[in-house]
Amino acid sequence: MPSSPNGSGDSRAMRESMLSAAHAKALAAIVGEAFFLQSEADRYAYARDRLPYGLFRLRAGDLPGTLPSAIVIPADEAQLVEIVKLARREKIRLIPFGAGSGVLGGAISICGEVIVDLKRMNQLLEINETDCTVTVQAGMNGGHFEEQLAARGFTANHLPQSLFMSTVGGWAACRGAGQVSSRYGKIEDIVVGLKAVLPDGRMLEVRPVARRAVGPSIKDLWVGSEGVFGFITELTLRIGHKPEVQKGVTLAFPSLQSAMDAMREISQAEGRPSVMRLYDEEESRQRTEGMALFAQKPILAILQFAGPKVLAEAEETLALGICAAHGASVATNEPYDHWQLARYQSYSIKWQTADYYMDTVEITGSWTALPKMYERMREAILGLQPGAYFGAHWSHIYPEGACQYMTLRLPPQPQQQALELHHKAWDLLQSICLELGGSIAHHHGVGIFRNEWLRAELNTGMDMLQILKDGIDPDNLVNPGKVGLRAPQGAVSLAPRSVA
Repeated sequence: MPSSPNGSGDSRAMRESMLSAAHAKALAAIVGEAFFLQSEADRYAYARDRLPYGLFRLRAGDLPGTLPSAIVIPADEAQLVEIVKLARREKIRLIPFGAGSGVLGGAISICGEVIVDLKRMNQLLEINETDCTVTVQAGMNGGHFEEQLAARGFTANHLPQSLFMSTVGGWAACRGAGQVSSRYGKIEDIVVGLKAVLPDGRMLEVRPVARRAVGPSIKDLWVGSEGVFGFITELTLRIGHKPEVQKGVTLAFPSLQSAMDAMREISQAEGRPSVMRLYDEEESRQRTEGMALFAQKPILAILQFAGPKVLAEAEETLALGICAAHGASVATNEPYDHWQLARYQSYSIKWQTADYYMDTVEITGSWTALPKMYERMREAILGLQPGAYFGAHWSHIYPEGACQYMTLRLPPQPQQQALELHHKAWDLLQSICLELGGSIAHHHGVGIFRNEWLRAELNTGMDMLQILKDGIDPDNLVNPGKVGLRAPQGAVSLAPRSVA
């Protein structure tokens, strides 16, 4: 694992736990011996999340950060409070951990912290059918959560690709988005209340109410906080009834601009298809091979209409009328059917296991900026080296703009060269986004990998966050160094040196 700030590896670094025997015994006494893990194998298993950079390091026999010192798995809120109070008293650093599905290093140890795995806190506590809300513990698996809601005729309307390998608390912690966000919003629009444990062990409750005007939103300090302010333990979410109808439509557009204009006009006309997916020419080609219509109209879009039958039919009429005015033709539904079958699968594995350097980057741009943003980003990535790949799609559509979700891929090559190019690719994409007025993250969050670009977007807002962090966690014990906040002295940095 790296021992120097530029990520150069040293497999001997921090092999031994930094936790004293007395502290290990005290933690084990809280959760029970079976739920206190300190073997080297267990520590390696918790040493990274799904950050692609972490996988690149692992392929070279290394780690992106350090080994955690131990893993504790509390059964309930009471045990968690005891852990946090002990850690505060004894100056033990902690990292909240859900399922490790984050892709930006938010759960990676950088200085031998103790991982606090919340997956035993995994119960659906209450469904309120009158208010259409559900209360659930933060460690519940997203797929199991949705299945239990479906058994009662409901859905949370938050369906990320990571549904079956993420937790409900993780969705809130990284301010995530699901595949139907164009209609139902992101997780911050779905969470109506929560409970959390502060870094000193005190409990915080944001009561679940429809709306409030009692000062700034405490809820929104936690949704997107990625564990730096403490541990989310319980969430109350808005839910909806399973849709009466659900219908997909596949469309072929003559150009990317015509398709963007159609998506914008649908949203601004108050149309809310449950799914709106638009692909650039590269990604369209991969999904429409052999379909003659796309030889003339090469841009693929997928719409899905859901809800009460009368509303879904009205929205379909509105949306397809707008699409036709922009030159779109309705195609056969093979691309939609394939998307439905594969919507929770990762496309990265086959490339990553073949030693490619593959990553995804999502940003938010305004409709005014998106066309230029796309062209400049595409040109920048393709210009990195021969064989570089760039593709994009837009699947979270709003009246003001959209999320641009990009896949970049570098061919197999010496690792240090690849890591430098990978960092340069990230710097190009984030810098272009900032220059054109966008947000550098739509739903993956910050973790630690986006730290270096965060102040350019949040400016003095970063100072406000640091003041808050210092006020509630003066010893910087809970998930230090994440979301652009101060790292402990001697902590490992994940960023390699960039190409000159």
